[in-house]
Amino acid sequence: MVDERGVTQRRAFFREAARRIVGPLADYLDDEPKAPPRDFIWLRPPGAIEEQKFIDTCRRCGACVNSCPAQAIFPLGEARGAAAGTPVIDADLAACVVCEGLRCTTVCPSGALLELTDPADIRMGIAEVYAPVCVRSKGDSCDLCVERCPIGDVAIAFVDDGPPEIRAAGCVGCGMCQLYCPTSPKAITVRPLVEE
Repeated sequence: MVDERGVTQRRAFFREAARRIVGPLADYLDDEPKAPPRDFIWLRPPGAIEEQKFIDTCRRCGACVNSCPAQAIFPLGEARGAAAGTPVIDADLAACVVCEGLRCTTVCPSGALLELTDPADIRMGIAEVYAPVCVRSKGDSCDLCVERCPIGDVAIAFVDDGPPEIRAAGCVGCGMCQLYCPTSPKAITVRPLVEE
């Protein structure tokens, strides 16, 4: 029978052994580049008007949420104050697929989402690449962000063996690149456009 002192000594032994084995790896990983920390960033659905006007205009009816074929749109929770109940997209969970007909923009009864017919008119945000975290910066092969972009090479493309290049004039901020980026934290994220 092992007493409490024996259990403590055994735990200390295994803790020290684990530290010696994992310690060098942890030190190595600490030296790896990391994307800067970020808060929860939401994107408004396609066609969203200026933020404060959007909050004031949106009826929180859920029509856009229900119409989204990708189930990417959801209402903000009560903790979001005046914005509670308004629709957003979290590109870490699901992205706008730029569906045919841009359905969410056609069902909004309040005008908080303007009806769009051309995907090029979508302006949800702009993708940003944090090159040191991208696996292509380390010589690995990955093309998920470019392959999954519903807009194509007018929005994102490779110009060499390194990370992708975002083409601001074509990027609509749908979030597909962020959703499929395999790194953790993400090497590519979409920032909402700031309305002046």
